[in-house]
Amino acid sequence: MPTRAVIAALAICLPAAALAVGSDRDDPPEPTPTTTECPEGQVFDTTAGACVAIEDSRLDDDALYRAARELAYAGRHGDALAVLARMSDQGESRVETYRGFIARSTGDTAAARVHYAHALAADPGNALARSYLGMAHVLDGRIDLARVQLAEIRARGGANTWPDRALARAIRTGTVTNY
Repeated sequence: MPTRAVIAALAICLPAAALAVGSDRDDPPEPTPTTTECPEGQVFDTTAGACVAIEDSRLDDDALYRAARELAYAGRHGDALAVLARMSDQGESRVETYRGFIARSTGDTAAARVHYAHALAADPGNALARSYLGMAHVLDGRIDLARVQLAEIRARGGANTWPDRALARAIRTGTVTNY
């Protein structure tokens, strides 16, 4: 049975850990050595303590995801895709979400919608994929479909989260974010 101290520590730390991943922040991921020091084709491997070729990294799936997200937001789309390709479950919702993000960011909203559909098939509650899908609809001039995604985010408990606010702003202004 956990002690009160353990429960209190978890109550304090878990929200911070959730924000560390950055899925509900309204700013880009904090730069790390992956984008500040490593050249194209490399990521910072904390185990090695250095930049290494993406295919040589020993990062676990969560670290790969964070690196892919950071690279995608930094516009290093090829590197982000290479990092995503190293994740163990290629059908995972996070992988498909960021493949969609990269496609949308490079102007291919049709491919983005396919990736978001795969992400949502794997995890219908993925508010970030729903927000990005809604943004693709905004870019395509389909505000009606974007509103459907906004309603789904809210119906699934995502009101007032970054995905909700970002999609609502995109619907209101016609301008989407690249993060």
